[in-house]
Amino acid sequence: MGLDTSAEKPAPVRTVSRLLSDWIGRLGPIWIDGQVAEFRPRPGARNVYLTLRDPDVDMSLTIVADVSVIGSVVPPLEAGQRVVVFARPEFWSGRGSLQMRAKEIRAVGIGELLAQLERLKGILAAEGLFLPERKKPLPFIPTRIGLICGRASAAMTDVLVNATERWPAAQFEIREVPVQGVAAVPAVTAALAELDAMPDVDVIVIARGGGSVEDLLPFSSESLLRAVAACATPVVSAIGHEQDVPLLDLVADLRASTPTDAAKRIVPSLREQQDRVTGLRGRLRTHLVHRIDREQSTLDDRRRRNSTLLGHRIDRWSSDVAHLQARVRALSPAATLERGYAIVTGPGGAIVRDAQAVAAGAVVTVRVASGAFQAERVAGLESPPAKRAPARKASSPRQKGTTP
Repeated sequence: MGLDTSAEKPAPVRTVSRLLSDWIGRLGPIWIDGQVAEFRPRPGARNVYLTLRDPDVDMSLTIVADVSVIGSVVPPLEAGQRVVVFARPEFWSGRGSLQMRAKEIRAVGIGELLAQLERLKGILAAEGLFLPERKKPLPFIPTRIGLICGRASAAMTDVLVNATERWPAAQFEIREVPVQGVAAVPAVTAALAELDAMPDVDVIVIARGGGSVEDLLPFSSESLLRAVAACATPVVSAIGHEQDVPLLDLVADLRASTPTDAAKRIVPSLREQQDRVTGLRGRLRTHLVHRIDREQSTLDDRRRRNSTLLGHRIDRWSSDVAHLQARVRALSPAATLERGYAIVTGPGGAIVRDAQAVAAGAVVTVRVASGAFQAERVAGLESPPAKRAPARKASSPRQKGTTP
């Protein structure tokens, strides 16, 4: 604002207030979109004060309007209503407060609300928040289920009763919060962050029992949607009924049509699992029996084939052995002895092949086919020397002319 001040020459409050008032007064009017958080008209008052809150973040402005401006709003103004306000900023120098002086207030119709939601839907879709590949799978049997719902609501009862009926061991971490109005978005977002930080919470269900488009607006809030997208824990959206489709359904990891449907999605049915186990056990038993029968049949067939094959081989081997035995027997010395021959061994055990090798009086052993006996070499029984063929006399040549 261009004041030349210092610790020794400070500006008085009135000067600063006047300068702020002049500076703010030069700002032009602006259209503001928000939700009426507080609206308490006082009978007979000329001015009406209301708090206009941002539907996505915890920020608000004070709006002051003439009674005539308030009275022109159709439908009549009330807390929780979505409106657009044409207002000029005012600085109240007496108290040092800033307020917006409303010149016109318009209620936001369903068509405008839906158009705003479509614009937000396009932005989030372009960022990839609806893509199937970013959806986190739900655990088969969660350790603990986080549940965000209205206080003592029918949605809470539907989830608890149906989930525990399906899986009696199901455990819940419940956060009962406002699910409608200006307090819904910050309350649901805070509960979501708290449950997401708990390591034993495996899945989070956000449940509400339906409502009008205006009632369900908190579940299309950009800040809540981005908080859900950033969650490390899988989130199930169970808002409303089949026809209700807030943007939370598109960002959540799983969309359930109703709180009851959510209960069926987050836990398995114990009865169904028992029936499935029984069926699998029966099929496995049947399969094993058939497999054992088939293997037993195969084993019996192989045993019969092997027995036949082994019998043939044994017969062949027996025949071979018999032939070998016959050949061995025919070539063995015993067979020779059976034909009447004998084996003579001298005193040293050596086989006698030459009678001259045994001295007279020496004892030899004679082995025959059945047993053996000893004999003494008798002198004078030496074999006579082999007779030589008589030498053939050479005939003298005949002389010619001679007679024999």
